[in-house]
Amino acid sequence: MDYDVIVLGSGPGGYVTAIRASQLGMKTAVIEKESLGGVCLNWGCIPTKALLKSAQVFEYISHAQDYGIQVDNASANFGEMIGRSRGVAEGMSKGVQFLMKKNKIDVIMGYGMLKPGKKVSVKNDKGEEKDYSAKHIIIATGGRSRSMKGLEQDGEKIIGYREAMSLKEQPNKMVVVGSGAIGVEFAYFYNSLGTEVTIVEYLDAIVPREDKDVSKELGKIMKKKGINLMTGSAVQSVDTSSGLCEVKVKNNKTGAESTITCDIVLSAVGVTPNTDNIGLEAVGIHLDKGLVQVDEYYRTNVDGYYAIGDIVPGPALAHVASAEGILCVEKIAGHHVEAMDYNNIPSCTYCVPEVASVGYTEDAAREAGYEIKVGKFPFSASGKASAAGAKEGFVKVIYDAKYGEWLGAHMVGANVTEMIAEVVAARKLETTGHEILKTVHPHPTMSEAVMEATAAAYDEVIHL
Repeated sequence: MDYDVIVLGSGPGGYVTAIRASQLGMKTAVIEKESLGGVCLNWGCIPTKALLKSAQVFEYISHAQDYGIQVDNASANFGEMIGRSRGVAEGMSKGVQFLMKKNKIDVIMGYGMLKPGKKVSVKNDKGEEKDYSAKHIIIATGGRSRSMKGLEQDGEKIIGYREAMSLKEQPNKMVVVGSGAIGVEFAYFYNSLGTEVTIVEYLDAIVPREDKDVSKELGKIMKKKGINLMTGSAVQSVDTSSGLCEVKVKNNKTGAESTITCDIVLSAVGVTPNTDNIGLEAVGIHLDKGLVQVDEYYRTNVDGYYAIGDIVPGPALAHVASAEGILCVEKIAGHHVEAMDYNNIPSCTYCVPEVASVGYTEDAAREAGYEIKVGKFPFSASGKASAAGAKEGFVKVIYDAKYGEWLGAHMVGANVTEMIAEVVAARKLETTGHEILKTVHPHPTMSEAVMEATAAAYDEVIHL
């Protein structure tokens, strides 16, 4: 065998897996067709956050007078914002190159195809092919923007997240189809720069996977920012023949149809796993609805082949892919590992205000049969939030009434993506509501809202 481990794909699942395998003493290689770091570092998690930060800074400047500061004639340079984002992505990709060298991991550039017998055939940009073999092959090919009937992407007028990060000109009007993390993040970014944005969401609320109170609050805030929300609606077709986009939208309940004219349509209707044309069928690896079927240690039905990240069932999140990869190679190395608890995976959305959540929503907890205690603390009652000029949103916590188990937490507000880890760690440690209530939180901080919301759940809230 050429290697102990070959990882196909170098996104946050792949490169993290490769580093951990090398740390465990395995001879490791990564195969990548484009850029180290995959979609996350180059076209997803990292560059989008750079764009969102630029938008947030512009928002601060636009409201500087609220903080007693006079700024005149501030303007956003769209091209330079895009350029900064690309620069951040390039820097992160170079960082992964350094980590590969530091950990003595071979990087094989080219398109990898799985073959039986624990082999991968790699074709480089010159058309040359070479086979590599390993005791263990870990598939981490990630996902791509999903195409939907009637909303086929052409890369120019109907675009996905990749093109949304590299447009040459800021559109005057944009329709965003889908209101998950990708949809609301880009809606916020373009709206903050002055683009007229409409979100079309098939379900009855934006960020529909979040707790109902979070969805309602974020919707209210986005409307206040001037974003048009069309929930409970579906895009029927997009006509680009005039040079603009004529978007036909139908209301799911009334059947009423309307047409929106815009410059760009952003399709943010989800992610498709990259499981086609990589040799899965030739090896005999089982798929279900496009996803590779694996056990709790990410082993496929074929010995020596594993899969992690967006191509397996579970949340398509970078931190999930990384955790799965580490667990997978530690199991290969013979470590005693604990299977992933997918009910304790934090979810973060980086629009302004941010959204963060983990565990059961209120409705899901009730449906699961729990008798619950629910507490909610608004940031409007937080001294730190008032001082920061960030009073929008709240923290909501859900506890089991009988034993005090922390069932879930849901946040919308400034920097809540930095606060959710407290809940994840506490739930991992099986902390109870009374223990959180008696844990002294620093004052003044946004994180106090977690303690205050817990106090509200137990009828002991002080500052509300």
